[in-house]
Amino acid sequence: MTLDELNAGIAGTVIRPGDPQWDDARRFHSGIGEPAAVIRASSVDDVRGALRYAVAERLDVMVRGGGHSAWGQVPGGITIDISALDDLSVDGTLVSIGGGARWGDVARALADHRLGISSGDTASVGVGGLTLGGGIGWMVRAWGLASDQLVGAQLVTARGDVVEVTAAAHPELLWALRGGGGNFGVVTRFDFRAHPLDGVVAAILGIEGDARPVLTVLRDVLVDAPRELTVTYMDVPAMDPSAPAGASITAVWLGTDEAAARAALAPLLAAPGVTEREFGVRAYPDILLETPEFDPDNPMPGFVGGNTLLRELDDESIERIVTFREQNPASVAFLRSLGGAYGDVAQEATAFPARDATWFAMAGAFDIPGMLDDARRAEVVAAWDAIESRGGGVYGNFTMSTDSGWVARMYPPATLTRLAAVKREWDPGNVFCRNHNVTPA
Repeated sequence: MTLDELNAGIAGTVIRPGDPQWDDARRFHSGIGEPAAVIRASSVDDVRGALRYAVAERLDVMVRGGGHSAWGQVPGGITIDISALDDLSVDGTLVSIGGGARWGDVARALADHRLGISSGDTASVGVGGLTLGGGIGWMVRAWGLASDQLVGAQLVTARGDVVEVTAAAHPELLWALRGGGGNFGVVTRFDFRAHPLDGVVAAILGIEGDARPVLTVLRDVLVDAPRELTVTYMDVPAMDPSAPAGASITAVWLGTDEAAARAALAPLLAAPGVTEREFGVRAYPDILLETPEFDPDNPMPGFVGGNTLLRELDDESIERIVTFREQNPASVAFLRSLGGAYGDVAQEATAFPARDATWFAMAGAFDIPGMLDDARRAEVVAAWDAIESRGGGVYGNFTMSTDSGWVARMYPPATLTRLAAVKREWDPGNVFCRNHNVTPA
């Protein structure tokens, strides 16, 4: 089959270098790609045709939904753009969502039904990438990960077969889709169990002075906080108006009971150096952030650091994270509370690592020319490694690295072995390798 024959045989569009649409087709949210072709699929049959072509030509496949993955910048292969597959249907609390949908659109549609799914922080992030990687969101303590709410899926395999995946049919594949990434096929439909949701209480608190005592109070509050409460801590340099410089805490309370949210946060509100910036009831879609798309004239600098899933936010972890930020003026530090429903899920029940973690931590320095030489870069790496060593796993969705070594950091050996067995069954030729790749056993 040639690309011309593929183009004639699908309802979507095949776009190649030199075509009028090429520059638009190869650009995605996080960068600009150089694939051999982009196939804009308009149906499941289009996905099947594109995969048959890729397998026949022995081409790697990159699947694009929201377009936030760094893997789109790896040259070669073909990109299957499924962003047009964004239908949504609701049957009670069972919600079926096209694999190319974005979470902001989903949240707005579900709000009309007074329903919600925990779905990350960013409106433009795709349902597929977030869910397959796990999906830490604002309701993680109340409802778990996005993938914990996944009850079924429609998947197109490397052979072009359409498979309905449920706990009754292909349970091991469903297990792998809950955190194992895009290693097993193109998910063209996700089936979630949604939750009643009328709104949330959102608070933004500023921090002045030393963040260490504030983080100690924050940690202690979350030890036995109601599951309705999830918080983040962020300390960022001056970047743009949408990300004010300095340290802050954002808290989201599931539901519209502002008094209950204030009671849960009372020790934090009373802590020295904490100021209340915002506090009130919001619609859930309105708290999802908008992130700027890739700007080729002003690309983001490199990032030296990483993330980890901490079993405990002890005093030593707080010290290392705050010190990292203090020693690197152009750096960011981030914490997100876990526990609750996240920890209710047995480790072996999904592919996601570190179910005993109570906090997610991320820190990194921006690799700006003139600020980090080789010696300083090595110091930053060592400082981050000291933080990561205190964790029990790495969250693949929170990295823009395409380093193949990340997969071994993401999964415990037993989980990786199990994932490799599923990979061998569903993608023995490793067609789906433009991801944190699990190689077939």
